[in-house]
Amino acid sequence: MKKTLFLILFLSITFQSFASYVLIPMDADTQKNHLKAYGITYWTLSQQLKVKWLLNYRGGSFLLPDSERIQRECQIRGVSFEVISDVKAESILKEISSPSKNMEAVVLEKAPKIAVYTPKGKLPWDDAVTMVLTYAEIPYETVYDEEVLKDELLLYDWLHLHHEDFTGQYGKFYARYRQAAWYIEEKKSAEALATKLGYKKVSEEKRDVALKIRDYVVGGGFMFAMCSATDSFDIALSADGVDICEPMFDGDASDANYQAKIDFNKTFAFKDFTLERSPLVYEFSSIDMTTKRKIPKETDYFSLMDFSAKWDPIPTMLCQNHTALVKGFMGQTTSFDREEIKSNVLVMGENKTNGEAKYIHGIKGKGFFTFYGGHDPEDYTHKVGDPKTELDLHPTSPGYRLILNNVLFPAAKKKKQKT
Repeated sequence: MKKTLFLILFLSITFQSFASYVLIPMDADTQKNHLKAYGITYWTLSQQLKVKWLLNYRGGSFLLPDSERIQRECQIRGVSFEVISDVKAESILKEISSPSKNMEAVVLEKAPKIAVYTPKGKLPWDDAVTMVLTYAEIPYETVYDEEVLKDELLLYDWLHLHHEDFTGQYGKFYARYRQAAWYIEEKKSAEALATKLGYKKVSEEKRDVALKIRDYVVGGGFMFAMCSATDSFDIALSADGVDICEPMFDGDASDANYQAKIDFNKTFAFKDFTLERSPLVYEFSSIDMTTKRKIPKETDYFSLMDFSAKWDPIPTMLCQNHTALVKGFMGQTTSFDREEIKSNVLVMGENKTNGEAKYIHGIKGKGFFTFYGGHDPEDYTHKVGDPKTELDLHPTSPGYRLILNNVLFPAAKKKKQKT
């Protein structure tokens, strides 16, 4: 009888020491493919399983329930993982919970439904977000003006804005590309769509799309935008009811002294900016730092801010990375002038010596928005017609990790913010 009890006790202790969690480390030394690790986390959530995001623990690691399927999926996708026991997991969580540690464990509950606002026919590599979603094997659906105006954004938890021009000026490509076949075709398609939707001008149609996206965020949506979709979105909101387009864009003259009619109260992130009037200048406004910055490529980096994981879990979550110093990269909107960012908007990544913000976040109504300057984190000066980035060559890209932090953000268990 004693031998039997001893055997049962031994087996019980041994069983408890066996693995019951999969730890996906996200530090620089251990993880072979940071980007696909997000895909594994998303896939696990899609199986109706919960995940713990260990903020500031080994680069923002993920703690998943153990199963052969999860281990096999990690192996197939080339994601580094560690099989750990209950005791080890409890030890990690205890360390994280210590008041002396700037760490936190955030529960991810549900795989967010993702929409990408993008024109029909665009290929995944036309945009960094669609490219990394495809690489990480995170599913998404595309929407455009018709779907937005029909309020179909309400079907989604997270929205990314493709490199769009919401001002109706066709990306300000007029000076260089107005004779190019692709420019002529895109302008014709945009005008046809506006007409189909009952608008006389593309600028008016894009304004209403921007207003619908605003309503989506105010109602509780999560919006992420890069490059020209950031400032052109805010400009469109600020110019509601004001014609800022010159004749080559909409067929008639702009409003006289339209700068004085801009309403900065309507914007998400920016204030006190000056619009660029000339159609021959490849720029929307003074928000963008592209022409103001004098930084050589070799020294172009931005720093991620350090937040309190326990008191400020949201910006901490959005800044998870295996390095605090991230390579800079250009775009039509490369970065944002610090002087033209509203005081209630949080700067999460910056080049302080140059007075520019690269990565910002804010709250609007019940929802959230994140703006990220630049076109492609692994293509310093991406130009029209350049070949796509091969993410197999950049599986540990810290610049792309920031995008994927935002993708997982809506999955986090909501709790009241500490004040």
